[in-house]
Amino acid sequence: MTTAIGAGPGRALIAVYGLFSLAAGSRAAVQIATRFGEAPLAYSLSAFAAAVYILLTVALWRGARRLALVALGIELAGVLIIGTLSLLDQAAFPDETVWSAYGKGYLFIPLVLPLVGLFWLRRRR
Repeated sequence: MTTAIGAGPGRALIAVYGLFSLAAGSRAAVQIATRFGEAPLAYSLSAFAAAVYILLTVALWRGARRLALVALGIELAGVLIIGTLSLLDQAAFPDETVWSAYGKGYLFIPLVLPLVGLFWLRRRR
């Protein structure tokens, strides 16, 4: 028996991803429009994170389990890779991304969120 992934507490997950879509997207848009030359890699990565968050919001809303799983995997890999690189090579990241230092600027929510999402999808089988 399958249960809708966007039902019950899944709605809260959709809301958080929607909020992060707006936060990361707005931040990236302002940074790219006003200071892109200062940290093009960081600002592009923030825009990519926003795109992943938008994709996750839509996938969860529509109940697209496979797409959500792929996007959660991309998000988790991004947080871990960018988080690690931003700590090891700070010169490559003169400004923070959403995923820098494992999402420290966002209270580490970007690190925890994909784990919660994966847990939720597993429970909703």
